[in-house]
Amino acid sequence: MFFEDLEYKGKAIPQTILGYGPFMAELYYGHRSRLYLDDLYNNPQNAAEVIVESYNQGVRAINLVNDSNLLEAYDIAASEGCKMKVIATIGKSDVDYLNPNYEVAKEVDWDEDIELFSSYDCPLMLVDEFITDGYDWRLTSKILNRINDAGSLSGLVTAFPSKTSDLLPDNLDMDLFDFYMIPYNSLSYMMDISAFNASQRQGFIDKIKKLDKKIIATRILAAGVLKPKEAFTFFKNADFVDAICMGVAKVEEAREDFELLNEY
Repeated sequence: MFFEDLEYKGKAIPQTILGYGPFMAELYYGHRSRLYLDDLYNNPQNAAEVIVESYNQGVRAINLVNDSNLLEAYDIAASEGCKMKVIATIGKSDVDYLNPNYEVAKEVDWDEDIELFSSYDCPLMLVDEFITDGYDWRLTSKILNRINDAGSLSGLVTAFPSKTSDLLPDNLDMDLFDFYMIPYNSLSYMMDISAFNASQRQGFIDKIKKLDKKIIATRILAAGVLKPKEAFTFFKNADFVDAICMGVAKVEEAREDFELLNEY
């Protein structure tokens, strides 16, 4: 499951994407963020080893942002023969995930990010969630146009898949982008949905399907709340999901999680 390429508009997008969350010590990991900061973010060699093991387990894409430590880790892995396709997130800022300032997020030099990742094997660039969810549609359109002009496929990331999906059709030219990265897991963890029973889940799925975009699911392990087996079993029936993005924090996790995913 999720170990083939999605062929779309002349580009090949691997269906399993290694997430950057642990490597960037994102705050939504709670107390583990401090461990990831020391073990991974401040030690690119350790992060590179996790990337290499993920590659050895069949993962052929990685989600990157313009951060020197993260890029160093990927460069180390690439020097060891681990050359993945890069799914770039454009416009990531230092905004606090738990208390975001969307005005600050809009000030990031996203044009520099596009120029940087144009030098990688980068078939897809995604607008960062803090820009998407800031609902400055003119800015979002500008970034999407710039990505398209650079020759990559384009897409959006959102942290609010319910609210943002409602707003998109009336506020953005839907022909500007093809991919949509959303948090999705059986617990509705880190989703803007208070409950997730069967009818609510189906209503959400119907809403996403109406957008007619290629869907990349992220936070599939609910930031570690779910065990991989639980998460992967849930996704066996998620036929509207075209690709997944998941982070791992250790070599052992990469080996165990991706071996297990390959069984589904």
